[in-house]
Amino acid sequence: MSQRQYARRAGISHTAVQKAVKDGRVVTFADGSIDAEASDARRAAYTDPSQQRGDQAAPTTEAPGPDALPGDGGGGQTTFLKARTMNEVLKAQERRLVIETKKGVLVDKARAEQLVFRLAREERDAWVNWPARVAAVMAAELSAAAEKNAGAEAAIDTATMQGVLERHVRKQLESLAELRVSLG
Repeated sequence: MSQRQYARRAGISHTAVQKAVKDGRVVTFADGSIDAEASDARRAAYTDPSQQRGDQAAPTTEAPGPDALPGDGGGGQTTFLKARTMNEVLKAQERRLVIETKKGVLVDKARAEQLVFRLAREERDAWVNWPARVAAVMAAELSAAAEKNAGAEAAIDTATMQGVLERHVRKQLESLAELRVSLG
């Protein structure tokens, strides 16, 4: 087989075949023609798999196993090129996650849940303490409004007002306690 024919058969340039002949990676007969099968085997032994094109890369697995690559489609042939591509894709995804974390787009799930829990507890405590702060003011306002409407003296006990407010606030907080925040 001539050098040009072998170049077409192997899918490489004529110049690459000439260099391979010169370097001894291609087996030639005494007349200078190329032994294709022996040359293919020798080139495969000398060629770095990372330098091969995807259509020529030798399969490294025949059937999908427990460690099959994601994105392989279960087709059974995972080439070195596919494996390297998947590695590069995973590295790019990891870099994107690091950048998004640094920008503040992504946050730590445990830290976010802790923050939400702390904020909810602070809100609950504020509502539990609210009736004690406003009961006297509300009792005075309601007494004044009742006196104005009835035309007679009306008094609303501050302790009673606080008790009623606390009961209703606790009932509302109990219903809110049933809500669960899930970040994941």
